[in-house]
Amino acid sequence: MNKKINEKINQEKKVIHKPVMVAEVLKYLKIEPNKTYLDVTFGGGGHTKAILEKVKTCKVIAFDWDKKTIEKNAPPLQKKYGKRLKVLWGNFALIHKIFKKEKIIKVDGILADFGISQIQIEQTPGISFQKDTPLDMRISKAHYYFKASDILNRYSEKNLTKIFFDLGEEKYARQIAKKIVEYRKKEKFKTTGQLTNLVEEVIPKYKMAKRRYYIHPATKVFQALRIFVNKELENMQQFLSTSIKFLTPKSRIVCISFHSLEDRIIKNFFKEKKEELKIITPKPIIPTQKEIKENASSRSAKLRTAEKI
Repeated sequence: MNKKINEKINQEKKVIHKPVMVAEVLKYLKIEPNKTYLDVTFGGGGHTKAILEKVKTCKVIAFDWDKKTIEKNAPPLQKKYGKRLKVLWGNFALIHKIFKKEKIIKVDGILADFGISQIQIEQTPGISFQKDTPLDMRISKAHYYFKASDILNRYSEKNLTKIFFDLGEEKYARQIAKKIVEYRKKEKFKTTGQLTNLVEEVIPKYKMAKRRYYIHPATKVFQALRIFVNKELENMQQFLSTSIKFLTPKSRIVCISFHSLEDRIIKNFFKEKKEELKIITPKPIIPTQKEIKENASSRSAKLRTAEKI
């Protein structure tokens, strides 16, 4: 038993989340003395810490909808920065409710990093196909009832195809959905291993090579389910639509996305709000080759910024 516990501890120590594009975030957020900034995706606290270190008199309000993340990462930063940091539990889609409850009126800049951290991937059951865990995928169990297994066991072939194609851009969506419906007639989906093995059967290695697959065949299906279960795109849209009114004039909103669906939402939102926002980055900013080499998780990151008029 002690050996297993030590192995688990050692594994957790190896999982370190590196915040992406820190230099670019600080540049485009325009950190200034005595101003207050909002980090709606606290996570490991990397971006929040960088902001607080950049200018010693600024303050940060941070959100996260994962209580475990806050309990683990917030205390050391709160001890170090004291009243300069306030970390709140909540979904950024409900920014208006959180601000009303906390009596916050305006902030001088907003950061949203829409990526899933390596720590969350490792510690949230069902998100990673690299280990066999319960097929859950809910990042915040307090916010959502349905698990990924519920979706696979209940949704029609048509709806599953739509989820995989629309949210994962999976070209084998129909074949995978059909296989899932056939499989669940004999056995219900409970673990990630079941789903991973099924996808690997539908997309065998020869097809992966022929179709130029450079990622694990289950990647897009897992991404689609995670996005659907956690309502990630809906949360983004709701957050963006209400965020502008909380910005002071000439302050900025900085958004980091990790796949085309997210980036498209941000890009279109900035364009639609051209009477309220000035686009600072007509084209998305991407990580440097040096950062990609040091942190492979940053390779698909895109940063867009707009300034309130």
